[in-house]
Amino acid sequence: MELRLIYPDIPFWRAETSRLALFIGGIEFEDIRPSREEIKKMKAEGLFPFGQFPILQVDGKTIAQTGAIARFCGKISGLYPIDNNFYAAKVDEVIDLATDITFKIRPALKEQNSDKSMLMRKELVETVLPIWLGFMETLLERNGNTGYFVNDSLTVADLAAWRLCGWISGGIIDGIPETILEKFPLLSKHQDNISKFPKVAEWLTKNRK
Repeated sequence: MELRLIYPDIPFWRAETSRLALFIGGIEFEDIRPSREEIKKMKAEGLFPFGQFPILQVDGKTIAQTGAIARFCGKISGLYPIDNNFYAAKVDEVIDLATDITFKIRPALKEQNSDKSMLMRKELVETVLPIWLGFMETLLERNGNTGYFVNDSLTVADLAAWRLCGWISGGIIDGIPETILEKFPLLSKHQDNISKFPKVAEWLTKNRK
């Protein structure tokens, strides 16, 4: 099976979840990270079914949408529960929650007026993110003392939440403090634990400049 995962050279969760799943599973894939000019050309050629990325090409056929790609990569990597429908739905739940949180943040990042953008980010920090990160914290809590989001082992749900929270608390979004996870001890611990997975640590060493 020939796999080509296409997404810009940034460690955002939308692609990083699937990149990591394939890497952890020892699945060979072509990690294509196009430039802006290359993306414009790809869009003009109709490579992106919905005009956006990531996309995954499987033997020349295309899969779009973050969740669909993550599930596919999770299944072939052993990081998605293919024999338990409830656990599978719980993994989907986390990926969908990560998508919802991303959509909550996006308007503040796209706002062109800098003053308005900072006000929107202030609202994110004070009101919006505490609610939505609280939802994610609750999912961890309800799964007991496993340290994972679903059952008692690593899934693509953990990779998605780990990278999303790493982005939010990484100090790269102006107006959102690196301390934002301090009120969420389970999410904070989850960040540390996933980062210490040998294959995750190896991936970070290879891919973070």
